[in-house]
Amino acid sequence: MNNNTFKEYAKDGATFAEYDNKSGSRSIDPKSTDVTKRGWIEPGKFFRESMLKEGNMMPFPDIRDRMPKRPFLPRSIVSKLPFSSQEMDEMKRLFRAENGSVTARWIEAAVKECEREPSAGETKRCVGSGEDMIDFATSVLGKNAVVRTTEGVNGSRTEVMIGKVVGVDGGRVTRSVSCHQSLYPYLMYYCHSVPKVRVYEADILDGKGQGGARINRGVAICHLDTSAWSASHGAFLALGEGPGRIEVCHWIFENDMTWTVADEDV
Repeated sequence: MNNNTFKEYAKDGATFAEYDNKSGSRSIDPKSTDVTKRGWIEPGKFFRESMLKEGNMMPFPDIRDRMPKRPFLPRSIVSKLPFSSQEMDEMKRLFRAENGSVTARWIEAAVKECEREPSAGETKRCVGSGEDMIDFATSVLGKNAVVRTTEGVNGSRTEVMIGKVVGVDGGRVTRSVSCHQSLYPYLMYYCHSVPKVRVYEADILDGKGQGGARINRGVAICHLDTSAWSASHGAFLALGEGPGRIEVCHWIFENDMTWTVADEDV
């Protein structure tokens, strides 16, 4: 990671949404019949498990990392830095973020998300160091854990063909810890484990003509239990149905990752 200062990114006119790198969706009104009011969801951002089939054509979303480049900090430093809503004034002073500024809004949003109560069955933690991420992942999965992410960004915003598909842990319902970047002065990830998922690795082929060359290797996670999701989640706008009625899959974006128990041959 480049050792850039956070001040370089706190430019006038920037908004948190510009750097929204998560595989989720903003809140929308599911009752509206006007797509522009309900919110536009990029094709391929969410998909059904049945679409991960060799030879299938599907849109591949823009998975490029749009977050500013920031470094992880050593755990010895992170552990000494304030990070709570009760310490907000000190945090803003530390990062020279004036009340109402873009930087202050970023900090407030990150803390709010990290302090949010976990959803049903969710285990979550925000981590600002590599050591903390590893410790959280292994606390959930055990020592025999490996990290997986999509190989690159090739195929973004194009129609691609799905090549060979391999289910992690033999394609069984498994455990995983997914980590998504949060916008914060130093590199921070929101890591969480949710029940009832399947994880896949799939070759992404050039969709221009049959038998295209492999251009990427994607990692996808399929959430089998969506009963606790909001009815306004973008997945239901994109796919129809509602909470608990369908499974929802998404790709792991660039520089995001999912940890799983290692396959026996790894």
